Amino acid sequence: MLDLRQYPSLGAALRDALEHWPNETCLIEADRDKEKTRLTYSDFKELARPLTRALQDADFREGDRAAIIMSNQSKWLVSAYAVFFCGGVLVPLDFKLTAAEHLQLLAHSKAKFLIVEYYLWRAIMQSPEFKKHGVKTVLVTEAPLRADLGGAYRWEDFHRKGDPIFIDRQREDVACIVYSSGTGGSPKGCVLTHENYLEQCTSLTAWYPFWPGVRYLSILPTNHAIDFMVGFIGPFVCGACVVHLRTLRPEYVRDAFVRYRISYMSLVPMVLKNLERGLRAKFDELPSRKRFMLNRLIALNKMLTRRRPNVKLSRRLLGQVHKAFGGQLLALFTGGAFMEPSTLQFFYDLGIPVANGYGLTEAGTALTLNDFKPFRADTVGRPLPGVELRVLSPDSEGVGEVAVHSKTVMSHYLDDPELTAETIVDGWLLTGDLGRFDSTGHLQLFGRKKNMIVTEGGKNIYPEDIETVFDGVSVKEYCVFAANYVWPLKQLGNELLFIVLRLETNQQFDAALLEDLTTRNRRLPDFKRVGGYLVWPKDFPRTASLKIKRATLAEEIGKTTDRAAIIQL
Repeated sequence: MLDLRQYPSLGAALRDALEHWPNETCLIEADRDKEKTRLTYSDFKELARPLTRALQDADFREGDRAAIIMSNQSKWLVSAYAVFFCGGVLVPLDFKLTAAEHLQLLAHSKAKFLIVEYYLWRAIMQSPEFKKHGVKTVLVTEAPLRADLGGAYRWEDFHRKGDPIFIDRQREDVACIVYSSGTGGSPKGCVLTHENYLEQCTSLTAWYPFWPGVRYLSILPTNHAIDFMVGFIGPFVCGACVVHLRTLRPEYVRDAFVRYRISYMSLVPMVLKNLERGLRAKFDELPSRKRFMLNRLIALNKMLTRRRPNVKLSRRLLGQVHKAFGGQLLALFTGGAFMEPSTLQFFYDLGIPVANGYGLTEAGTALTLNDFKPFRADTVGRPLPGVELRVLSPDSEGVGEVAVHSKTVMSHYLDDPELTAETIVDGWLLTGDLGRFDSTGHLQLFGRKKNMIVTEGGKNIYPEDIETVFDGVSVKEYCVFAANYVWPLKQLGNELLFIVLRLETNQQFDAALLEDLTTRNRRLPDFKRVGGYLVWPKDFPRTASLKIKRATLAEEIGKTTDRAAIIQL
């Protein structure tokens, strides 16, 4: 890979990457079972050059801001590269937001340019706030030739001849403004510098290197912090290849593993859990003799790799399982929300290591990651190189707020000095997450500080911690709340914890499910047990990274359902 210590900016590193590996494939774009685009690094450069020149001719200057609202595709990366080449600041926005939210963020970020997909631009133009967007130049991808674009330009037509002028930036300069809303509340613009990204990439590739021939399957939105780094910057500065898949349907994801012989992939816990369910169902369908042999091989693999993964050995022992993943898979990455230890252990026993990590937008991409030395399914791994973590004001069990000091920590929140001062204190980022270190230096997380419940007896309870006991319960999704949080009372004590259940389509709440919930609940200490359950009729609201929006869900329940609807468990 390139030595990123020698580079002052992302633009300079990406420019040299295109020169360094001209004949290597850098990008493949597939839609279902059809391949739409395949680019070498040289092809990518030739595609980006006329766009970059056109941006400069349109008065896009050093430090100007350009927003991108697109699903995963080659034009996303080409456009981002052009912005960095011009010395601009990238504002990656979530394409799943509403038109009103897009306009709000465009105004807040003061974006001068916008690159957007046609169907999203049509929605924005129909918004009552459209005339106030304030963007100078809009480029629309995949628009019909004679479509009314409201003064915008077709991306495909926006090009100029001639070589663009490379504008370099310094490490302390702003590279991106990334909006983070977590699981609720108003979005916050995290101002991230070139140094933040260069240092993050250096840390991640120290443990999980890319090289020419490695293929990364990208299914998360590129605007997401994880995929922006692991599905763009990391592979490109190492000469690797990114495979964009423009669908999340399981059959096409499985086909992509085999067709493109994928090496790495990032996925959110919810998708990983669905993958586990699919594999378990296939195992259950096997004839008894084949299932017996499979279980024996899994047990043997588990014994031989208990200290450290050995993917080559696992491929020999469990060839059919690994063949279904393309036969070249090195690891999966997950993070962004709680991941049940049993799921991580399931994949590890198959010889498919899942590197569970922890991070937040304010600190780049990842702060900790499992390095499998040893594998610990109940943690989010160790701090990455260059990351220093502390646990502030730990309680009697060693649990306190996690604080971070690292070169990956953002510069500030955009136009919000007060929130910046509250969040970054003496150079330490206060994460709002509660955790502790175990004896091996791995970080264990227990939930958000704002979600913590203090019982009448002075005990601290973390809803996310309680939820681990219900891992595997046969419902679509579930979430634990304190009743006083959903229906606020003007008194302390008498806390009632309850579990909200979203059943599968056509599923009935039966005696077996009730028995399962009751049995699991008994495993908890008395002060942690849930007192009842509530069946919720709709899918839980989730963020772009598929984390449950706890505050939003609690608000919906509180407005539409009476506290008396909780059924005693």
